[in-house]
Amino acid sequence: MMEDPVLVRVVDALRGIENLTALVLGGSRGRGTAGPMSDYDIGLYYEPGAPFNVETLRSAIAPLVDDPSSTVTHFGEWGPWVNGGGWLSIGGVEVDLLYRDLGGVRAVIADARQGRFSMNYQVGHPHGFCSTIWMGEVATCRPLFDPFGVIAELKSQTWPYPEALKNALITRFGWEVDFAIENAEIAARRAERTHIAGCAYRALCCAAQVLFAVNGRYLINEKGAVAEAATYPITIEGLAEAQAEIWRDIGNGDHARALQRLRGLSEALRAILQREGV
Repeated sequence: MMEDPVLVRVVDALRGIENLTALVLGGSRGRGTAGPMSDYDIGLYYEPGAPFNVETLRSAIAPLVDDPSSTVTHFGEWGPWVNGGGWLSIGGVEVDLLYRDLGGVRAVIADARQGRFSMNYQVGHPHGFCSTIWMGEVATCRPLFDPFGVIAELKSQTWPYPEALKNALITRFGWEVDFAIENAEIAARRAERTHIAGCAYRALCCAAQVLFAVNGRYLINEKGAVAEAATYPITIEGLAEAQAEIWRDIGNGDHARALQRLRGLSEALRAILQREGV
């Protein structure tokens, strides 16, 4: 992994920043599922009482980036759950930096191990930002720079996947699949296409949350979550194809057919939960 020239350059540039506790490779590259067009998601972890200096970060990354005007934000500019970072291009490759407050991450992991989590508004996450994303990021990332073993210690708290969290996620999102479909059916009577699409998206994302939980997997981003859930050992047969057909039906204005397909997915999901005894 560290033979990757992009990672070597980034780690060499950032590892000397004062109060930068750890660097990790996240996203699809961290999980080993990246494609040729995948970007690099690099998490920058810091202690809440001693954050690193953003101007120092900007100076350290400046010699690497293709565009001198690349975005590197101050803390909090993107909201409370994605509390800042950078959008960069290095050697023609997209590299995203994401700030992560270790105090918040520790609290989320402690709560999730007891089956507690929150669902939050966050720009860039139309499904919402589930607090357990922070736990999943730790669980699935690859440490690039962890001199104090902070990430290694947190990783030990994420596996095995907590049974309490599994049950809580299924309880929270399982009922909402049908609720979202019912709201879409009401909107369909008035041909409110935007609301129908929004409810369909919500139903599919909630179904993905349940399937991830049933399989003991962390959902760290709703992008691609349904397609990934379709590949799991415990899943809805034909899920990926059904998702494509639902969006095709909605695009063609055949809302009744789209909602019928969603109902079929919901019934299949309930059958899975009954079979798994959850």
